[in-house]
Amino acid sequence: MKLGHMSVPGDCNRISPILSHVGNKWAALTVLVLSERPKRYNQLRREIETISQRMLTVTLRGLERDGLVAREVFAQKTPPQVEYSLTPLGQTLVEPLFALCQWSALNCAEIERNQAAHDSKVDDSHASVA
Repeated sequence: MKLGHMSVPGDCNRISPILSHVGNKWAALTVLVLSERPKRYNQLRREIETISQRMLTVTLRGLERDGLVAREVFAQKTPPQVEYSLTPLGQTLVEPLFALCQWSALNCAEIERNQAAHDSKVDDSHASVA
């Protein structure tokens, strides 16, 4: 598959859903939080402050289905405890996600300025049409 001047191995129809899934903000944040060490559900919930209970559950199920997160149940405890950790495949995602987060942090001020300038132009053009 050719993307601009780069050639990417693989089939776009197969890669797109994976990029959509692992590139969503909740999946990315969950993987990055789990990169530190395995965590229980409530620990994840506390560390990803703005995620809802439902969205965390959906995200963890999707990451588990993809083989990026492992779910381990400790039945000997009452109530049983569940711990989530990254699989070896999930570990391979940490470095590119961290690089994207670093890039975002370094460039967020410029992007916010660009968005404000763009929105101002759009607002001005809509006002002149009316």
